[in-house]
Amino acid sequence: MPPVFAPEPQTLLTRGWSDYALLDSGAGKKLERYGPHTVVRPEPQCFWQPRDAAAFDRPDAVFDPQAQDEDDDGRWRFAGKAIDTFPLAWRDVRFTGRFTPFRHLAFFPEQAANWEWLDARVRARGSKPPKILNLFGYTGVASLACAAAGAEVTHVDASKKSVAWARENAELSGLSDHPIRWIVEDARKWVAREVRRGSRYDGIILDPPKYGRGPTGEVWRLFEDMPALLKDCATLLSDDADFLLLNAYAARVSGLSLAHLMLEATQGRAGRVDWGELALSEDGPDARAIGLSFFARWSA
Repeated sequence: MPPVFAPEPQTLLTRGWSDYALLDSGAGKKLERYGPHTVVRPEPQCFWQPRDAAAFDRPDAVFDPQAQDEDDDGRWRFAGKAIDTFPLAWRDVRFTGRFTPFRHLAFFPEQAANWEWLDARVRARGSKPPKILNLFGYTGVASLACAAAGAEVTHVDASKKSVAWARENAELSGLSDHPIRWIVEDARKWVAREVRRGSRYDGIILDPPKYGRGPTGEVWRLFEDMPALLKDCATLLSDDADFLLLNAYAARVSGLSLAHLMLEATQGRAGRVDWGELALSEDGPDARAIGLSFFARWSA
């Protein structure tokens, strides 16, 4: 029996919490608060006008891209002394914000909608800790959200630096002694070996880039490589698995296309395939929201 295919998309909104807020948006930019710091970053989707244009002139940091392509690097301009790192938190997870040369600050705040969902799914499993695999795990906030909820986690990323940051975040969160495996490896190679070993997981998270390189020069291309990887991930799901979550940021992808790929990969299972986009929302009664990534997820 194949999964039930959700007929309509969902928009999962991330609203502000104590250490993050989308304060305003418009004129191709967004004004955000990260901990105590106000930040302006480019956002071409914001065709509308800001509510308070003057506020965009007095942030603590502004990102200047080298080109309009969102993947190109650039530099940060600071109103005062340059800021390197600073502490942040989401629920029980503590992590370090970093002013990277790639527009983001070492995590993606719109993913908080997924963290909430993952937290609820893990806690609903009860006393038996589920085994979770997080591929392309980056700085580990999703891994730590699952761990804090009680899961045993395998965290995989091709970047040695990112895994080191994730381990630092685990220490900040008081989760250093929790059952988390830290793997620096190409996701496709790791999953292929896990399939051969007969490993099984109760939940799998995939948040791949549209392009990347593995630790020994392997090349990752989303459209070419995702179908086979997702199929292998479905093979790794245990008989009573709970979820398989896929997220993507590529401009040419859509929630609907990810959903059909997910449906194909999970044909041998019951359950449900949901799909849609993740968005950041301003606060207030007339809040505007910015769609930033697409997701599809199979759940039991």
